[in-house]
Amino acid sequence: MYPRIIINTDHIIHNSKMMVQKAKENHIDSIMAVVKVFAGHYDLINSLVETGIHQIGDSRIENLKLLTHIQLPKCLLRLPMISEVDDVVQYADISLNSEIKTIKALNQAAKKSNINHQIILMFDLGDLREGLYYSKPYIHIVENILDLSHIELLGIGANLTCYGGLVPNKKILNRLIHIKDVIESKFNLHLKIVSGGNSSTVTLFDQSEIPKAINHLRLGESILFGKETSYGTNIEGLHQDNFIFEAEIIECQTKPSLPDGDTSINSFGEKVQIEDKGAMKRAILAIGKQDVMLNYLKPIDTSISIIGGSSDHLILDVTGRDYDIGQIVQFRVDYPGLLLLMNSNYVKKIFK
Repeated sequence: MYPRIIINTDHIIHNSKMMVQKAKENHIDSIMAVVKVFAGHYDLINSLVETGIHQIGDSRIENLKLLTHIQLPKCLLRLPMISEVDDVVQYADISLNSEIKTIKALNQAAKKSNINHQIILMFDLGDLREGLYYSKPYIHIVENILDLSHIELLGIGANLTCYGGLVPNKKILNRLIHIKDVIESKFNLHLKIVSGGNSSTVTLFDQSEIPKAINHLRLGESILFGKETSYGTNIEGLHQDNFIFEAEIIECQTKPSLPDGDTSINSFGEKVQIEDKGAMKRAILAIGKQDVMLNYLKPIDTSISIIGGSSDHLILDVTGRDYDIGQIVQFRVDYPGLLLLMNSNYVKKIFK
């Protein structure tokens, strides 16, 4: 059945083992596997447990609810909503946090359930997504956290590159180390985790750029695609082509390349610029923007190209190629494309 995405589990397991080893070689002894693209698919996520990772991280509590039998600590990566704190303390051992009001609500939920909940306090090192801004006062917030009866401050962390594109380097990461030193000295405690970012930090491996106190990373794309995310370069020894997307042709006809008449916006409110290329053999595939943004797909057959689509249709230029209805076209996908396809109920998932 199509459309479908084929997932090479063996390659992903290999990548995970390799990233754990490479992290150890760079004095990072704890790795959280970021599995949000798997949309809670238990068997695939469970296969990572034996690769040496230390925690499982997902952005959706709905996915963590499906992973209760995974024998590793589970972390909610997106800052919790106050409206979901009861579920957070039940289904996540750890959560990333930056708001004291939310942390107090988590404490009340944990107290009600008579459990302890661990948090990683997030700091914004300049990328301008989540976290307490590194140059602003934070001691009073730590004081409040340490006074809570059912919250454990497991460590501190930062996120880089995801919003502002801030590239990690020693100077940036030392902002987090300074915060660690201040907190540990002020409160006479030891922070078990100093989480220095995600797969963008991997670009610093083997360069003596990662401060020694960084002992934890949250890795998704490097495990899944074998790439670091600061510059998108391949990591030596890892597999990159772990996901192949396939869709079926439902129409294949030669038509003009320009609409015949006046044009306005399309069904997505876009004014599309269409080039006149004369008569064109056009293949329509049964996949659309409801499932994935089309620019996240790259045809494996480089002689054909995507020219557009709608919510349910993908249109290809297959001029001069021997394509017909019922045939299957294969695509490579990037990380955002995979995220959307895996979360579409209309796309079959095939594990091999």
